[in-house]
Amino acid sequence: MSETRYSILDLAAVKENGTIADSFRASLDLAQHAEQWGFTRYWLAEHHNMAGIASAATAVLIGHLAGGTSRIRVGSGGIMLPNHSPLVIAEQFGTLETLYPGRIDLGLGRAPGTDPQTARALRRNASSSHDFPDDVAELLALLDDPQPGQTLRAIPGSGTHVPVWLLGSSTFSAQLAATLGLPFAFASHFAPQQLRDALAVYRDTFRPSRYLAKPYAMAGVPIIAADTDEGAQRLATSLILRVAKLIRGEPFFMAPPVDSLYGLLSNDESLLVQSKLGALIIGGPERVQAGIEEFLADTGVDEIMFTSEAYLHVDRLRSFEIVATAMRQLTLALA
Repeated sequence: MSETRYSILDLAAVKENGTIADSFRASLDLAQHAEQWGFTRYWLAEHHNMAGIASAATAVLIGHLAGGTSRIRVGSGGIMLPNHSPLVIAEQFGTLETLYPGRIDLGLGRAPGTDPQTARALRRNASSSHDFPDDVAELLALLDDPQPGQTLRAIPGSGTHVPVWLLGSSTFSAQLAATLGLPFAFASHFAPQQLRDALAVYRDTFRPSRYLAKPYAMAGVPIIAADTDEGAQRLATSLILRVAKLIRGEPFFMAPPVDSLYGLLSNDESLLVQSKLGALIIGGPERVQAGIEEFLADTGVDEIMFTSEAYLHVDRLRSFEIVATAMRQLTLALA
């Protein structure tokens, strides 16, 4: 527990009556605060054609945030590799690593991160997800030192050794990460159902590699923290309504919090939201610290990747500040 790291996944939410430029400014400000508060890394996720999420050009936004910070690691959580040629990703992240050496992470996902029509528009074929293991192996080779006689190289990229993570919400990527000896991140911030099974598969079948000597597991945790339990519960209504909109297939811009959710969700929608947010921690500082401690005791993960979505930027900042304080106190208590 004393070595547990804590990081941020920024879903680059766009507010109702807000703009994408507002989202980018908020992301940079949060990254700068996160660096001061001791967070290890700051990741962004690739989504396309989704009104309410602004991080489609993930590598570009990573470069913007890395340029506005000085120490915190910045990366993808993740790049959806079926959408891209491994060579293009190696070149993009090789460029980022060259610009910001020792600070770039490359997390890879197997899903398209969008709808089928948009996936076709991205110009990758329908079987790309089935090629994921081969594409990961090709990408690793492109980021590695060039071999004698190698004719295809990523320039920049070759020899940069950008750390690669595998991300997933099932046991598939857990097994692949274990086989390749790579760090693994589970998407329990929106799909916690198979978390324990995936961690068990990853740890039980892990093979030491030149990338990693022993398993290193991260898990996503959604959190809404405020100065009081009641305040946090109210702020959480924005997140709940956002997830409900996603389930309905509606544009899911971040809406202001409401005093009551009564009548705003059907029973079926409430159950689906609960399943997606099963790992959600809501509360004031004491409840948040207790929730984090319970999650760590239950999972034993090496690192937590927190998400926190609030309508007002100041509330989101405060949420992550409370998280950082809780993590420091837990570390000191068990040191």
